[in-house]
Amino acid sequence: MTVRKRMFYLLGFSGLVVLGTLVWSVTARAGYESAPYKVIESAGNIEIREYPDLVLASTQSNPNARGRDGSFMKLFRYISGNNNAQQKIEMTTPVFMEEESEASKGKMGFVMPQKIVESGAPSPQSDDVTIRTREGGRFAVIRFSGVMDDKLAESQEAKLREWMTKNGYEGVETAERAGYDPPFKPGPLRRNEILIRLQPENDVESTESETAGNVE
Repeated sequence: MTVRKRMFYLLGFSGLVVLGTLVWSVTARAGYESAPYKVIESAGNIEIREYPDLVLASTQSNPNARGRDGSFMKLFRYISGNNNAQQKIEMTTPVFMEEESEASKGKMGFVMPQKIVESGAPSPQSDDVTIRTREGGRFAVIRFSGVMDDKLAESQEAKLREWMTKNGYEGVETAERAGYDPPFKPGPLRRNEILIRLQPENDVESTESETAGNVE
């Protein structure tokens, strides 16, 4: 086999691997129940969304740790049966990371599936995990790929706030991060979002376009 043919087969195989990975990525993500929302306005990768109240299994977490502080595993153990009903709960998307007043403090939350909400979420056996309601409302959201470290998150938040200012939206000082993929997913295939809750004066009626949260 000539060098040219070898290169041809290698490039073809590499292309199939990339395509297969992309198809698997989209299919795997679509298999999870996702938090619902309505799109109020859309501009490229930026949207104004309205979320309903969401029930979360939540634990304290450093937003900068990306779950490496043990917060992810605390929640994963809860949905794996570490609750008073010893009930296994299906994973959902996204995983929310909410900032608090101090940069070193925040909360990580798993969205409870609708059928669990309707029947009542089982109480955690660990004192580190709580069941709480994430208040609904309108959010400015920017969607992007990559491995979400502080630098990437801060740059995307800056872009979102700039767009908000230009379009007359005012948000709260803190932002939320949302991740839709496991840590082993290649950066270019990941879905990440930054969400900023809008101030009440921005909560006005406009033409709404409904969408499911897991639509790709």
